[in-house]
Amino acid sequence: MRKIFISGGAQGIGRATAEKFLSEGWLVGIGDVQPAPWAEGIENLIVTHLDVTDPESWDKALAEFTAHTGGELDVLDNNAGIIIDGPLADEDPARIQKIIDVNVTGLTLGARAAHKYLKATPGSHLVNISSASAVFGQPGIAAYSASKFYVNGLTEALSLEWEKDGIRVVDVMPLWAKTPVADVSAASVRKLGVNLTTEQVADAVWESVNPKNRWQRGRLHYGVGIVDKLFYVAGQWAPDRVARLVTKIVAG
Repeated sequence: MRKIFISGGAQGIGRATAEKFLSEGWLVGIGDVQPAPWAEGIENLIVTHLDVTDPESWDKALAEFTAHTGGELDVLDNNAGIIIDGPLADEDPARIQKIIDVNVTGLTLGARAAHKYLKATPGSHLVNISSASAVFGQPGIAAYSASKFYVNGLTEALSLEWEKDGIRVVDVMPLWAKTPVADVSAASVRKLGVNLTTEQVADAVWESVNPKNRWQRGRLHYGVGIVDKLFYVAGQWAPDRVARLVTKIVAG
């Protein structure tokens, strides 16, 4: 039985991902600061308390989960994340610090804590949940968008650093999905709508850790819907001034 641990797994994309992998016969662990009453009594599901901003909490949660797996971990899904919106100049510094603590520090601590378990497991994966807002910085959600650029950078760095350890590192970059994260005033929500389901994002996570051939295994960044995949391709190939103009129209 293969094993996945999902941070922020109590609700939203994390819950959908847990349910997806459970349906495929995996042993699933979820860690969250929030309770997960839906998870009670489900076979092959282990729930632990996890504060992603606390390195000791990461160590404890992963130790509890891997006590059931012989010390192995096929996938860490670094899913936990939060958002703030509005003009950056008007934002409360404490809220800015919080989003960096969760989206940047928390994700990094998760990767660090999971490394020894992933290294012990042939064919293992680290999956970081990023965002289409990491294609070009988004006004109105500047701190969130910047935190997701960090996610992509960490994915790329660790894909090289951990290659020698047999760990494949990828990220998933959805546009707005139907979760509380999309309950913001960002212009892109109004103009593009919230069209992705949590199940679609979970399917993309599944695809990312089950590449069908060597070409797919070489991918680092996974889109979810047609729109976010087009944004990613355009962001890679369009000149900066074109990408900026498109972003201004969509999100300005």
